[in-house]
This record gives sequence, structure tokens and C-alpha cells, in this order.
Amino acid sequence: MIAAGASAAILFAAFDLYQWIAAYASDNFHNDLTFYYAAATIGLNHGWQSIYDLRLQQEALDALGSRIQIAELARFISPPPVAWLAAPLTLLPFQVAYEVWSALLLAALVWTWYLAAPGAGRLRLVHLAAALAWLPVIYGLQLGQPELFVALGVAACYALLRQERQVLAGVALGALVLKPQLALLMPAALLVNGRYKAFGASVVTIGVLVLAAVLVVGPAGVSAYEQRLNFAASVPVNRELTIAAVAGNLNATRAVEAVIAIWSLVLVYRFRMSRVEWIFVPALVGGLLASPYLHLDDFLMIGLAAWLYLRTTPQPGWSWAFVLALVIAVEGIPFWGPLPVIAGELAALGLLTLIAMLEADDGDRKHHDAEGQHDAGLERDRQNLAVDRQPKTVDHGGG
Repeated sequence: MIAAGASAAILFAAFDLYQWIAAYASDNFHNDLTFYYAAATIGLNHGWQSIYDLRLQQEALDALGSRIQIAELARFISPPPVAWLAAPLTLLPFQVAYEVWSALLLAALVWTWYLAAPGAGRLRLVHLAAALAWLPVIYGLQLGQPELFVALGVAACYALLRQERQVLAGVALGALVLKPQLALLMPAALLVNGRYKAFGASVVTIGVLVLAAVLVVGPAGVSAYEQRLNFAASVPVNRELTIAAVAGNLNATRAVEAVIAIWSLVLVYRFRMSRVEWIFVPALVGGLLASPYLHLDDFLMIGLAAWLYLRTTPQPGWSWAFVLALVIAVEGIPFWGPLPVIAGELAALGLLTLIAMLEADDGDRKHHDAEGQHDAGLERDRQNLAVDRQPKTVDHGGG
């Protein structure tokens, strides 16, 4: 069965890589790195406060020869650190910059796999091939989106927490500034799980990067960024994969998102005496459900959550089937829409709630058993003490 799965994963991965190369060959600029590169060029030439200026964005796109026109979904609206990250690439021709950027993204995928994937030996290699064959991953690679850098930051946080290196684990979450909606609950999850040093380090790291962004872009840049975000929030396609597809109006959506966020953090708290993986699984699944803004490639974080869950033991026999069903639901979003994925994420939180309740019951039972053994031991000690205190008959006839 593993051999068949490996063969299928390799074939689909090879096909996806071919499709990626073919798409890039047909249009070098049909990707998001075009906008990062343009924004970095604007920042270097006109000042970072101007990176959200749509007129300058259009001029930079024209200078690249991209033939892209600024539109609803065709503009730079990412946080400033994304433009900073792309700035060194402006020393290169765009086509070379895209190849370097793609190599970095692939390296981030491999490193994330190394840190987080379950299993051993060939089975781990199957997971890597399956990741490349999965639509959110290959779509994100084709677009040049920075999700894999965020995934690597979260995976590094996980690996460092396993080594009890909490400060560095918190620093690793600084990658969230590139795309916060991918793991927006992670810092709070560290807090409620009792990883206070990691939480403090994450807050300081993210805070320093946010403060640097505010200072660099200035009041005008911050105001322009707010305008771009408000506009993006009004574009229906940016919400169609979120819980808004079920909740309806904006107020109901925000209320449901808040409930899901609290639910997820309560689960993280309930798992505070369990393995490190249980900090991440509820926080990642619940964080995506609570996110106000999602695209298809953002769902690669579901894959990271699945990898971390599959590292836990023991697991119910049906867990692989559930994970596979959720992965397939994400793969099929272009065909059947977001509802199966949303249902799967809610089901995952429900199952995690059940697991937390069972663990609590098991802990209570062990505690009661230990108390019973302790009480029985005390009773035996009292009986022995009573026997020891009884008067002994002394034999004076001997000797």
C-alpha cells in the first residue's frame, strides 16, 4: 500500500512540477513575486512610504514589461517585510530573481518537511512527494507566495520547543509578519499552553518587526496600507474560502470567528500537559477557520497541522482516513468549493475536543487510582503499627 501511495505521489508531483514550469514559460510575470519585486523597486527608488501607491506600482509593473494592469486582485497589499525580503532580488533581472525566489521556497518546503513530517525512511519521502503533489503547495510555489516561509517558521518553532529552547522558538514565529492570517493564533497558543518564554519572545520579535515597518513606511505608508487592506476585505473572492461562506453577514462572521478562536485556544489549554504537537494542531486548524482572509494556497497550513497530528501517539485507527479526507477536500476546492473543507475543519476541532475530554477522564482515573493505592498503603501502615504496639510475651524460662 505504501508503494502504491509513493508511486501515485511521485507521478502527481512530477506532473505538478511540469505544470508549474509550463505556466512560468508561457508568462513570466503571472505570479505574485512580480508585485513584491515592483514594491521593492518602489521602496528603493521612491522611499518605503510609497510602496502602496497604485500609480507607482503601475509604473514599476510597466517598467518590468509585465503587461499587468492594477486591478482588484492585482496590486501589492502584503506587509512591508515582504517587500524588504524581495529587495535583494532587484539586483537581478526579474526572471533570475524568480528562479532564486522559487529555489528559496523549495528549500523552505524541504526544511519544513524535515522538521515536521511524520514517519521514518521511505515513508517520510512519500510525505515530501505528496506535499509537492498537493494543490495548495504547488499553487503557492507557482505564485511565489511566502506561505512556505511562514510554514517553516512554525515548524521551526515546533522543533525548538521539543528541545525546550523556548526563546528561539518564539523568535521563529517572527515569520508570521509575512502573512499573519496563516497562523494568527500561534502566539496566544504559546501563552495559554504555559510556554511563557516562547510567548514573550514571539511578542517581542513580531513587535520589533511591526514597529520597524511602521517607522520605515511612516504615517503616509501606514494610512495607505490600511486603505489597501480595507479594500481587500471588501472583495468577495478574498472571503469566499473563509467561515463567511457559512456565517453570512459581516457581524455574524466576526462573532463566529471569535468563538472558533476561543474554542481552539481552550483546546490548547486542555492539552497543556500533553505532547508539544497539541499546541500546534488546534491553533493551526482553528486559526485558519478564524481567519478573515484566505486563498487556496493558504491551506497548506492544514497540511502542516496534519503532519504534526500524525506524529502523535497513540492514534485511532481511522485517523489516517480522516486526514486523507481533509486533504482531498482541500484538493477539490476548485470543483466543489469551500464547504467540505470548512466542515472538515469543524469536525477536526470536534474530534480534538473529544480527545481532550478523553485525556482528561483518563488523567482523573489515574489520579483516583493513585489515591486509592496511596490510601491502601496508609491503611497497611496503620495495621502494621497497631501490631507493633501490641505487648509482647517475654519468656523467662530460657537460658
